[in-house]
Amino acid sequence: MPILTDKPDLILSKEQLLEIFFSGIKNEQKIGIENEKLLVDKNYNAATYEQIVKVLEGFEDYEPYEENGNLLGLKGKSGNISLEPGSQVEFSSRPFSTLDEIGNALREFLTQLGNSAKKQNLGVLDTGAQPKTVWNDIKVIPKSRYKCMTDYLPSKNLEPFRMMRETAGVQVNIDYESEEDAIQKLSLALKLSPIVSAMYSNSPLRKGELTGVKSVRANAWLNVDEDRCGFISPELLKYTPEFSFKDYMETLLKVPMIFIERGGKSISTAMDFEQFMKNGLGSYFSTSKDWETHLSLYFPEVRLKDHIEIRNHDNQNFEMTMSIPALWKGILYSPDAMEEVRGMLKRFSVEDFYELREKTPKFALDYKIKKVWVKDLAKELVNISKYTLSEHDKHYLEPLENLVSQGLSPADVYLNSLL
Repeated sequence: MPILTDKPDLILSKEQLLEIFFSGIKNEQKIGIENEKLLVDKNYNAATYEQIVKVLEGFEDYEPYEENGNLLGLKGKSGNISLEPGSQVEFSSRPFSTLDEIGNALREFLTQLGNSAKKQNLGVLDTGAQPKTVWNDIKVIPKSRYKCMTDYLPSKNLEPFRMMRETAGVQVNIDYESEEDAIQKLSLALKLSPIVSAMYSNSPLRKGELTGVKSVRANAWLNVDEDRCGFISPELLKYTPEFSFKDYMETLLKVPMIFIERGGKSISTAMDFEQFMKNGLGSYFSTSKDWETHLSLYFPEVRLKDHIEIRNHDNQNFEMTMSIPALWKGILYSPDAMEEVRGMLKRFSVEDFYELREKTPKFALDYKIKKVWVKDLAKELVNISKYTLSEHDKHYLEPLENLVSQGLSPADVYLNSLL
């Protein structure tokens, strides 16, 4: 049996697990963004960890943080910079009240990244996946949690390393005002995720060749681990979902863990969290930090913490990246827009959303379901969002609007340029 300690953050009941979700209830609705960038040399080979370290060392007004003497990121006033498993450079902004603030923070990061990369003879890509280098030739950065993931994920699917080492995306973080509001936003964002993913498809290349897939990144996520990826629950895809914070918690309790962290080290385990709460792991009992770690190792299309994380967009250029928080702001921060989108999606069954998730990585907007083109759903979605945005914010949607009005994704623009 584990040895009981006097740690104040020990989890003694399931009710404690709900606290993180209820702590996210806020009156002020802000938005945050996370943007992963891929760096390559002049021959489009993926930059190495050692090269990326030199790039990070060139940043100004950021404080470094390390693990076992290895530089893994930077801390700044507007947000933090971290490294993903394949040395993708990710900027995570703090929550902001306006799109202008997000844009200023993101532009400052991209400017410093571009300038520092140039000094190392590296370039920054705006695509959702490495176009040439494959995971076998990309070393995992020296971070203990990624070693645990590298050991665990191959037991669940054939190609999880594509996701970990080759891909890059954009995530938007949204606030909620109540438990009901959180579930409504979670449900709607999940239903929209394959459609929005199609709109931002931007990774048709792999190994330097066309793949026949418009989003290599989205396709990679289909082959990671169905215990922790996808739609969370079919219930959330229904027109009127009966779901709660408790249901989300119960779902996560049954998901196998990958590791816990103690003393700066990651300790592998494949037991589920409920078993961990009951029996512990060796001499360790479950803590609130373990629960937070477990939440971060759950990878659905949209994720719940003390905010809602919408995770399903390919990496883009600056203008298209800024259209992502604009799109979601126009939809999820307007009750009228949410209701209109729910009505738009009412015709689709739970099975239809699963079909869209499987098909849109390949076809993007050029897919029809129940006699409806995804490209037409995209146009309607942009129109709804634009209608609710302020006049000041509407311009952020223009790059996306210009594409979907033609029935195109960024991948289509690239493919058409080859004709």
